[in-house]
Amino acid sequence: MDEYDESSPPAVAGGKPMGFLGHLEELRGTLIKCAVVFALFVTLIAYQMKDAAVLLNWPLEQIQAEYPAMKTDLVTNTPMGVFTVIINICLMGGVILSLPLWLFFLGQFVAPALTKKELRVIVPTGLAAFLLFLAGAAFGYFLLTPSTIRVAFELNELLGYTIMWTADKYYSLLMWMTLGMGAAFEFPLLVVLAVYMGLIEVKTLRTYRRHAIIVMFVIAAIVTPTPDPLNQCLFALPLIVLYELSIWVSAFIGRRVGKE
Repeated sequence: MDEYDESSPPAVAGGKPMGFLGHLEELRGTLIKCAVVFALFVTLIAYQMKDAAVLLNWPLEQIQAEYPAMKTDLVTNTPMGVFTVIINICLMGGVILSLPLWLFFLGQFVAPALTKKELRVIVPTGLAAFLLFLAGAAFGYFLLTPSTIRVAFELNELLGYTIMWTADKYYSLLMWMTLGMGAAFEFPLLVVLAVYMGLIEVKTLRTYRRHAIIVMFVIAAIVTPTPDPLNQCLFALPLIVLYELSIWVSAFIGRRVGKE
């Protein structure tokens, strides 16, 4: 009897090979499940819209308490402004709540095409992707957004301006900070996967460390909504730490793979 080759792709469900159209059908089913889950969470958030808005107002309220003399009530200045607010809140909450199930459905879709060795890393990879996104979103929500608002308050106070922010602009900023930082925190996982797949070497990551740091600060200067160095450092420093962590994890995985 032939021994099972660990490096060969496993058979698809039912032991039958699947053609191109079959893969398209599977992909369509995966996308439909992702869309249904997203729609369910968006509906739930829309039903609890007031509570969701109170939760998302926390970064602004924290800074408002530090500047009680400045009027900072959110306003809408167009008939459609409130609809933009609702869309931003639903999109933000829908993505964050749907992400674990999206990763699960994606894992189900790609699992039949993976080898036994690759299947062993799919669950840790999915879990790491979710935790990194959650950490990035929390960083944007609890630290980066309040810091940005604080700088804006101080500059407005310095120049003697009256603050009158529209609700849609505030929630757009919050969505950019939370979802953007969540996506940015996936960077080290992509680096580790690239090393694991042999697309890049740990030595290369170490050689171009200084170049990577400069690129991160350039990205921070472009992405952050305020030009102050504090927010740029707040954005870039976590990415630098994650870059160093990805080098360490990649080296550790490289040693483990070399022993197998």
